[in-house]
Amino acid sequence: MEMTAWNALYNEHHAEHDRHPFTRATLRRIGAFARPHRRGLAAFLVLSVTTAALAVATPLLAGRVIDVITTGGSTGTLTALAGLIAAIAVAEAGFGLLSRRLSATIGEGLILDLRRAVYDHVQRMPVAFFTRTRTGALVSRLNNDVIGAQRAFSDTLSGVLGNIVMLLLALVAMVTLSWQITLLALALLPVFVLPARRLGTRLAQLSREAANHDAVMTTQMTERFSAPGATLVKLYGHPEQESAEFAARARRVRDIGVRTAMLQMAFVTALTLVSALALALVYGVGGWFALAGSLETGSVVALAMLLTRLYAPLTALAGARVEVMTALVSFQRVFEVLDLEPLVAEAPDARQAPDGPLSLEFEAVEFAYPSADKVSLASLEEVATLDGRGGEQVLHRIDLRAEPGQLIALVGSSGAGKSTIAQLAPRLYDPDRGTVRLGGTDVRDLTARSLREAVGLVTQDGHLFHDTIRANLLLPRPDATEEEVRDALRRARLTDLVAALPDGLDTVVGERGYRLSGGERQRLTIARLLLARPRVVILDEATAHLDATSEAAVQEALTEALRGRTSLVIAHRLSTVRAADQILVLEAGRVVERGTHEQLLAAGGRYGELYRTQFADPGRDGGSGSSAPAAAPAVAG
Repeated sequence: MEMTAWNALYNEHHAEHDRHPFTRATLRRIGAFARPHRRGLAAFLVLSVTTAALAVATPLLAGRVIDVITTGGSTGTLTALAGLIAAIAVAEAGFGLLSRRLSATIGEGLILDLRRAVYDHVQRMPVAFFTRTRTGALVSRLNNDVIGAQRAFSDTLSGVLGNIVMLLLALVAMVTLSWQITLLALALLPVFVLPARRLGTRLAQLSREAANHDAVMTTQMTERFSAPGATLVKLYGHPEQESAEFAARARRVRDIGVRTAMLQMAFVTALTLVSALALALVYGVGGWFALAGSLETGSVVALAMLLTRLYAPLTALAGARVEVMTALVSFQRVFEVLDLEPLVAEAPDARQAPDGPLSLEFEAVEFAYPSADKVSLASLEEVATLDGRGGEQVLHRIDLRAEPGQLIALVGSSGAGKSTIAQLAPRLYDPDRGTVRLGGTDVRDLTARSLREAVGLVTQDGHLFHDTIRANLLLPRPDATEEEVRDALRRARLTDLVAALPDGLDTVVGERGYRLSGGERQRLTIARLLLARPRVVILDEATAHLDATSEAAVQEALTEALRGRTSLVIAHRLSTVRAADQILVLEAGRVVERGTHEQLLAAGGRYGELYRTQFADPGRDGGSGSSAPAAAPAVAG
């Protein structure tokens, strides 16, 4: 009975989810996920009903045993009843194990299906989705909400059905034995159930407050304990103030925990007392009836045992609505993510990229970054309402063409749209108007895999996973040989670095690669590009974090890697783009100039202005005045 009280309290305690109406469409979608497990679910429900029926049979048999003893019945009857009780106990134990096996199989299978569905769907979302979404909120959908949805099948469904069967059978049995005692026992039910609802509301408030504090503390720890966050705090932060804010929230969570524990214990103690009083009532009134000769002694014992079979399901069913709503809300939160349509999707009739060298072409391309309502959810951003801004055009009728083997350079002020162009080529975004072609084929008509194999992009942040150097290098080509890996390292001038590490290629680089220097991280991403061997290479400030020595070494490797390949290079340092076949100057999302280095200097326009401004400082890029340095590196990015 005490466990029943704890369960009732738990259900009301966790009733803080939104209670939106659910349509038949939602239920049909839930049914679609349950359909592969329908046989297991049917067997599970049959076992639950059978176990509930057996639970009611035991008290009746126990009462019969008492009657046989008090009336001087035969030992054969007593032995048969005892054997039957033992057989029911064995059957209950066996059914319980089998039911648990089915429950675990169905529940874990549903978790697998939901997680795979969400994970695969999220992988298809555009980059804009990830730039807006809080990672922790998204991970919560894959963990907490998926598990909450799973409980609808493994716990709630069988619990509701089993409790209904047990309640009906127990009620029929009790009324058959003594309708008077049954009514008296039911009269105490409101005293047993109502406190759960009232106290549950208060506990839900405390739980929400504690969860909010926990969320803030988790965010603070996640941000401050990352390598860049810890560096920022050490440089500009106030550790004492950070510690005081964290401690204040932690103390509030502690106080809430103490208060919650005391409220829970007071509630359970009170309900346990009520159940004990109900049991005393059954024994008292039932005993009085037995002494008066209107009720058999065994019936009194059976009624007392049936009382637990009556109160437990009644209390559980009182909280069933909360369990059902909790599970449905979890399903709804999972479906919210699945209902976000990817802005970049593979066409049903997508084909492979053409063989051989590839050209890259932009024709009248216009683009605006999507607004939040197209790529995100307020709950994933942890805001009340989504940011309504967005849709401002950042590219205006961009035309460019890089023939196979040519190198096109993009230069211009920060925010001119250079990186946006770089992201359209591998189809991280789709243009709003115009066409991006690869080998004469619209990239929207190519399969995602062939596009990944054809186009390689190196960005300026040099991102690495928290894994080994080998695993990070093999990301684009898991089947690459050891010789190919070593060759990529050699060409990226990383052989000596890897040889000096204690575990060599099996050295873990740390979160985002922060165990390495910025130049080392960037050279690893370039080595990854060299191993991928794409036919079109895009370098978005790929050497931005390299020192002069490393840059010269990597430029040499990149020059070799880019030879014969179509290349699009973005660079702020104009000394690195002098040898480009064509240079495009971008301002405010428009191409304002195009030509070779000499042609653009002779024109005296925006490129000439940028060039003079950059090399006015003799210490920048080794240049002076208006002329470029004599030993400028070969173009690579």
